[in-house]
Amino acid sequence: MIQFGMPTLIENRTLEDNVALCRGLGLKFIELNMNFPEYQAERLEDPAHLARLAEEAGIYYTIHLEENLDIADFNRRVSEAYLETVRRTIEAAKALLYLRDRSGGGSRPLTLTMHMNHGIHITLPDRKVQMYDRDFDTYMRSFAVFRKLCEDWIGHSDLVIAVENTDGFRDYERRAVEYLLESPKFGLTWDIGHSKAVGEKDLPFIREHFGRVVHFHIHDGSEVPPKNHLALGAGEIDLEDRLGLAAQREARCVLETKTAEALSASVSWLERHRFLRI
Repeated sequence: MIQFGMPTLIENRTLEDNVALCRGLGLKFIELNMNFPEYQAERLEDPAHLARLAEEAGIYYTIHLEENLDIADFNRRVSEAYLETVRRTIEAAKALLYLRDRSGGGSRPLTLTMHMNHGIHITLPDRKVQMYDRDFDTYMRSFAVFRKLCEDWIGHSDLVIAVENTDGFRDYERRAVEYLLESPKFGLTWDIGHSKAVGEKDLPFIREHFGRVVHFHIHDGSEVPPKNHLALGAGEIDLEDRLGLAAQREARCVLETKTAEALSASVSWLERHRFLRI
């Protein structure tokens, strides 16, 4: 049984609005997006309001770390601030973990999804040079610190930090992700729409590490022109195949559309194709 959830929607200005929509659509969880001001670490650290609404609705939460997160920034003050944000978010997730069990959220670890920050590049007359590629040893030292700290912060809690594909992993990022995956505290989030929109360039890497996929972002998309975050059935992705793979992994699936209308249409598609029963 796949558990389906929803993203934080920009048209919903309050958590109450998101919870009401989640409950009304028969979904199981909301992925709190830390790109939004209302879901910053200091808000997550006061869990009483989050917990009360979730308990009343019978749902739970996963978390999406800020997309600008850059634990390898060469400016140590910047990278340390991001590390502290991750630490505080892990502590907040620990306090909310019981909601998964209370609402029948399955046995899979609770996920904190993160993006890989490409870093800056320098444009030369004939090419672009990624600074993290140029200074790869420095880059990897930052990931060694990050992995060890996350292992310590998570401890025995049933949490996993899941790295998401976006517009194609760079070579240096693949090596860093493989290093993170040596730890059981890390996994992968497979975003099938992002993957489609960039010509499935991350598919070989994801298939190679398929046993570490713990979370899916499900939305439709197309390759030409590149589009994603479409309602299910509105693009070119073989959704039944991808959902079958999600079922193999017993992974949670966020229906990552950007509007309530597209989210509702996606739930209807799942019902018609018998992936979801309300």
